[in-house]
Amino acid sequence: MNTKPSTKPSKTPLRLDTLVAALDAELRLDQFQDASHNGLQVACSDKTIRKICCGVDASLPFFEEAARQGADLVICHHGLSWGDSLRRITGLVYRQIGFLIRQDMALWACHLPLDAHPRLGNNACLARALGLRGLAPFGTYHGMTIGYMGTLPRPLGTDAFEARLQGILPGVLRSLAFGRPTIRTVGVISGGAAAEVEQAAAAGLDAYITGEPTLQGYNLAQQLGINVFFGGHYATESRGVQAVGSWITRRFDTPATFIDLAIPY
Repeated sequence: MNTKPSTKPSKTPLRLDTLVAALDAELRLDQFQDASHNGLQVACSDKTIRKICCGVDASLPFFEEAARQGADLVICHHGLSWGDSLRRITGLVYRQIGFLIRQDMALWACHLPLDAHPRLGNNACLARALGLRGLAPFGTYHGMTIGYMGTLPRPLGTDAFEARLQGILPGVLRSLAFGRPTIRTVGVISGGAAAEVEQAAAAGLDAYITGEPTLQGYNLAQQLGINVFFGGHYATESRGVQAVGSWITRRFDTPATFIDLAIPY
């Protein structure tokens, strides 16, 4: 008996407009007011999107590595278009946009919506990695609630908590042990949210995690008596784009890889 080899159904080519529409809807871009012009910031030609690279920052080193990997689209948390930043296409901005155009590589960026997303967001992902339970929205940044708070399964001393946090955040971790000696309730707002220490203290949390350390954050933590941990802007905001990449791969069967520049800030 003659048998024909089975053939796998061909995959529908993924177009940029299809992917952008899906990303915009999933990240709820229309619900956020943001200095970042979230969404598609630089287009490419009308071609099939076969490879995507994700990264924290829209920088030349990231673009260059993405080009080496053959990316048709790059996805960033910190994009190129902020306020009137593209009013003049000169200097570094000219080099960045020029590189993308020459490589025929599109750029999609997502700032606050990616911080706030309950499944793909920086803060929810970091909270889950810590093992926090009962996650609830917490913390406003420029009028938008973007953080999460939750409870550890069991209380940890400050040293043990710091060790757990260091295990999931590469790089330099700065700790301010100004609060209770045991930690159970924790709030997370990634990136540059040191000023929001005050909100964590007002919520009665045992500890607060953010990215960049500041003098203001130190003084607030000391005077309000709360434990604060600064994990670095880059490190605390690397999980969101990775989650978006995994979401794209699952939904569209298209490879999306994370480029880790391991920036220690």
